[in-house]
Amino acid sequence: MSNIFSIGFYNLENLFDPFDKDTNLDKDFTPKGKFKWDQEKYCQKIDHLSMAISKMGLMRSNTPPVLIGVCEVENESCLKDLVMSVPLKNFNYGYVFHKSADPRGIHVALLYQKNHFKVLTCTAHSLDLKIESKTEYTRDILHVVGILFGEKIHLVLNHWPSRTDGTQKTNHKRVIASNLVQDIIHQIAQKEVGANILVMGDFNDDPSSESVKVFTSKGFLNPMTDFQKQKKGSVKFKGKWIIFDQILFNKNLQEASWFNYLEAHIFVEPALIQKTGRYKGSPKRTFTGNYHQGGYSDHFPVFIYFENTSA
Repeated sequence: MSNIFSIGFYNLENLFDPFDKDTNLDKDFTPKGKFKWDQEKYCQKIDHLSMAISKMGLMRSNTPPVLIGVCEVENESCLKDLVMSVPLKNFNYGYVFHKSADPRGIHVALLYQKNHFKVLTCTAHSLDLKIESKTEYTRDILHVVGILFGEKIHLVLNHWPSRTDGTQKTNHKRVIASNLVQDIIHQIAQKEVGANILVMGDFNDDPSSESVKVFTSKGFLNPMTDFQKQKKGSVKFKGKWIIFDQILFNKNLQEASWFNYLEAHIFVEPALIQKTGRYKGSPKRTFTGNYHQGGYSDHFPVFIYFENTSA
């Protein structure tokens, strides 16, 4: 059996079920809502996402990612449907989910193969975004502690504030998110000498951004930097490829005897690519405007390969 495994991250682009749960965007994703979102469309999206995840990493590994962070998930039932779908159910995935105060009703979660990873604890950290004395709610940052192949590892999962209102105008929000992650890392390091830490997510910033670059200055390896140099990306933003989705890990994990990092990938295959129209060549999204085209996501997944040298 191969000792090569993968860890991934995937922005699932509005994984909502078709039921009205009274979140701000929930009514749009109902049969009578803006997107005419029904059980058939929902099941198709589940099938598409699970198929994409099931194929990730199979070039070098015998199994899809042992850990995969996801974002833009409405609720726990969506995750249950995802892991119990035909393409994924044989891989024995569990999940960690926390419902944050994000008004859009989209959240961060972790999928993990129970055969290889055991969850110890999960802590949610809320961002303190104050806009003119008012609190602006966004996705929480999840800190999951677990045992991967017999070794303790800390996972910090993110979906930072978007650039929708303008990159410069929203930059301070992502800096706040970055500072919170740095605080979490500092707290881990104070309590646990030699802690293995992996940070992943949709940062809505690229590797050279102030908010992300700070981690490499503190000993983290960001293998996604090479994609930026090659002008490749996981998402097309304003016509340009950007690598918003990233996986970083600290020096302790780089030097760990059981974890041998091999390489990073953006997972792209023909079914995930838009073939026509204004978004030709981009990730094939579920909707173009209000038109349902039955795609996957507006992001490509990313993943890293590593060798479990303790096996």
